[in-house]
Amino acid sequence: MARSGARLAVDRSVPGLIVKIGAYPLHHGGVGAIRSLGRLGVPMYAVTEDRFTPAAACRYLCGRFIWPTTGREEPERLVAGLLRIGRRIGRPAVLLPTDDEAAVLIAEHAEALTGSFLFPRPAPGLPRRLASKQGLHELCAAHGVPSPAAVFPASYPEIEAYAGRARFPVVAKNREAFVRRSRPAVAGTTRITGREHLLDLARDWGPRPAVVLQEYLPREQAEDWIVHACFAADGAPLALFTGVKVRSWPPHAGMTACAWVVDNPELARQAARFARRIGFTGTADLDWRFDRRDGRYKLLDFNPRMGAQFRLFETTAGVDVVRAQHLHLTGRAVPEGVQRAGRRFVVENVDLPARLAYGGGGGGPHVPARPRGTETAWFAADDPLPFLAMLARSAVPGARHLWQLHRAARRAATSRPPRSDAPPGQAPGRDAPPRQAPPRHEPPPGHEAPPRQGEEPQ
Repeated sequence: MARSGARLAVDRSVPGLIVKIGAYPLHHGGVGAIRSLGRLGVPMYAVTEDRFTPAAACRYLCGRFIWPTTGREEPERLVAGLLRIGRRIGRPAVLLPTDDEAAVLIAEHAEALTGSFLFPRPAPGLPRRLASKQGLHELCAAHGVPSPAAVFPASYPEIEAYAGRARFPVVAKNREAFVRRSRPAVAGTTRITGREHLLDLARDWGPRPAVVLQEYLPREQAEDWIVHACFAADGAPLALFTGVKVRSWPPHAGMTACAWVVDNPELARQAARFARRIGFTGTADLDWRFDRRDGRYKLLDFNPRMGAQFRLFETTAGVDVVRAQHLHLTGRAVPEGVQRAGRRFVVENVDLPARLAYGGGGGGPHVPARPRGTETAWFAADDPLPFLAMLARSAVPGARHLWQLHRAARRAATSRPPRSDAPPGQAPGRDAPPRQAPPRHEPPPGHEAPPRQGEEPQ
């Protein structure tokens, strides 16, 4: 396999460390980062749940630190664990967080971590605010960036009041980083179909719901766009990319299953302007939805770290956001280049059920007929073991999800509508289908294992 970016002047004396908080062993973003820098000769290390994760099997990994965490640990304990890892590496390493919790922890404990690690230095509270749905909504309002209408209920009565006036469907999301690990309201982005569905879910959210209820932008009137970027301390973009998400899992509300690189200068300028205004520095993954009803791009998420699908994007100089971050933090110049348009990214284990759910489609007016190259999340000819490890760990949950899809399709095909001769307001007769429980979105196969108690890094 040709090594893209092989001529980049990276500092091979400075290693990289993949940092994660929480149990999600099937994370292709971490594998992508190990490969991206490892192929350039950068020593790569990773925090892993156990010895058999795909990341732990990567040929470019110099060392793994087995450290299962939940996100419920005290921050000081997590920082102490990182410092122990730093001492074992023996030289400053570039930190590469793969989740919001890790990004927030690093930013808020920068003083303790400085000297042992290299990382961007945004304002300490900014990553937590960006990772918070409410904080991001407030930042968007303050800086004139469109975002979906949202409410942040503080109690069940407030949810009841909202349910009486809301236009369904709506979307529910966990409100804060770390809270989604310790007491999640929903398993992930959840589409709520009506008032009773909302009230049924809300009964499990406790007296202080840690949830945001957001306007749903209908798929038929919207386009899903993604922006990945790396910003210098002055807000200047070191690397800036745009693309279109064509399939996700769960459908229309989950992680990227398939995406394409598509040039969008307008969106790139909007994202860069917002990052500069809020003073963000470092790597970011932004989700936008173009609303055809009013012709505006609306910001859904601002993840203050690399996105799992970052390997979709690369410049003609061989730079992706992880390489740009490493070059910049080690004092190297980031060579200029334009993004390679027409590339496609496929997450093999979730794109199959996504294709079934989308009826084989999911494209759009911006997607070319044929890709100019496909980047797969798991398989790589020069590094096959992570793909095999993914297959081994996802076989059982993947089969369970496909069986659930099959059963749902059979129920939909065999259910019969209520008798039409029933008087208005009367319950349907015995031929009516039984009431189904409101649908609940589940995380992709293997992407959120049951949490375990925190342990010391091995």
